[in-house]
Amino acid sequence: MSNTDKKMKKIFIDGPIKPQFIADSIAKHGSKTEIGAHQIFLGQIRSDKIEDKLVKAIEFTSYIAMAEEAYHHIRELIFSKYDITCMHVYHSLGIIKAGEINLFVFISSRHRRDAIEACSEMVELIKTSLPIWGKEIFEDDNYQWKQNN
Repeated sequence: MSNTDKKMKKIFIDGPIKPQFIADSIAKHGSKTEIGAHQIFLGQIRSDKIEDKLVKAIEFTSYIAMAEEAYHHIRELIFSKYDITCMHVYHSLGIIKAGEINLFVFISSRHRRDAIEACSEMVELIKTSLPIWGKEIFEDDNYQWKQNN
């Protein structure tokens, strides 16, 4: 059975990703003794200064059905390319304040290299391939659409 034949996981969470959720996710893997490495990426909202204005938050929106379908294709690609045990990806929707976590990628494998490389590639594919948009909200409540670099 391929990884996309399994129940399709939801990747979106309303609001910021809480530290306790991240800690609980890590703790749940303690019983999986075949795992030798975890690689985690946490995306945090920066308070960028743009034309003398500070970003206080980003409001994330998405075409959810399209994003989840694209995510599952990317997930299948990563599982076929690397020897990984499991992968969990969560992305926030809604208004996420500066300093809060909006992206949590957690990949496990028997050996570190696969976990590290798979996580790095997964983050890049999320940023470049999924229909997720961020509206940067400034301290004066004006906004602009975020450009990913």
